[in-house]
Amino acid sequence: MEAHAQISLGGVRIFHVSDCYLPRLGGIEVQVADLVRMQRAAGHEVEVATATRGEPLDGVHRIVARMPFDLPVHPFGVGHLTRRITASRPEVVHVHMGAVSPFAWMGVRAAVRARVPCVVTVHSMWDPVTRWLYRLLGLAYGWQRWRLVSTTVSAAAAAPIRAVAGRGVPVHVVSNGLDLSGWSASGEPADRAEVHVVAVGRLAPRKQPVRLLKLLLGARAKVPRDVPLRATIVGDGPARGQMERFIARHGMAGWVSLPGRYTREQIAKVLETADVFVAPAPRESFGIAALEARAAGLPVVARSQSGVADFVEHGAEGLLARDLAGLSGAVARLATDRDLRRRIAAHNRATAPSAGSWPAVLSGFDKAYAQARARVETIGR
Repeated sequence: MEAHAQISLGGVRIFHVSDCYLPRLGGIEVQVADLVRMQRAAGHEVEVATATRGEPLDGVHRIVARMPFDLPVHPFGVGHLTRRITASRPEVVHVHMGAVSPFAWMGVRAAVRARVPCVVTVHSMWDPVTRWLYRLLGLAYGWQRWRLVSTTVSAAAAAPIRAVAGRGVPVHVVSNGLDLSGWSASGEPADRAEVHVVAVGRLAPRKQPVRLLKLLLGARAKVPRDVPLRATIVGDGPARGQMERFIARHGMAGWVSLPGRYTREQIAKVLETADVFVAPAPRESFGIAALEARAAGLPVVARSQSGVADFVEHGAEGLLARDLAGLSGAVARLATDRDLRRRIAAHNRATAPSAGSWPAVLSGFDKAYAQARARVETIGR
């Protein structure tokens, strides 16, 4: 059994590698930037390497090349990253990956070349194509033998990584870090005649937003007509036009609205008027919007096989289902069962979620760094 070298809070030299970073705004970009900020506040020495163009930022190395559509990749990234890591002499390299992240993969290879302990955080859910890709990379490079340590954001996201990595790569769950203090609700849940269903997220094909509309249509068919039902889907993206056509074709314009992208403050205001939150994506690795809604006191309807199940227990914080019909039924049940809806809302308001705590997140990464260092130190013993 490997002994975990102790890394105390503060004073650790950490080198993050991420394809995307500020000023780009997205789930991974914001999460990595927040992690950097919190680790610096804890006393760590933190640098970042990214393939994203932008203004100079303290401790951020932009390794960029002219690429079509400003894609965050670099054809010679391994060499550049190896030299940068060697010059910085970090105690650990922390690589951040989405589903497919060429620059981040180069960061893993560079850390191994430089013989620096490496922790790889996978922020997304590996689908069958991604699993196939990393199996091929395993055959080509043998990365499962590189003494890596991996983390991911939920138990659901960890399962496919473990299936591909095997016993050679420890995989730990370290959730995304969030400040939920601004989302908490107080007092009794509002008692309204109308049931307001809310969803928040990018309107991208991989999020299956049209399926969300089908879900709502199915729920409306199950809810008696004397129960007013309204739905608000906050967000924007390439699937918006397809959704607007679906809404028009099925006569949903009178009760379903697409207001576009909102600020955090605007989203908080919408959640104050909501009764149910829906997170229908089957491959949701974590579910930041769902956690914020749960912190705001809303019952959450989500997939049981998604990362949302880490902080929503069926019947306690919301309702879980495996398929579209089950989700539709769950929304209809909450819309018609006022007592159930109010009981879950009261529980969520009285009980703060444990997921997303920054102290727990920092501690989880400290343990992963210690294990990565111990694994590298055993080489040659």
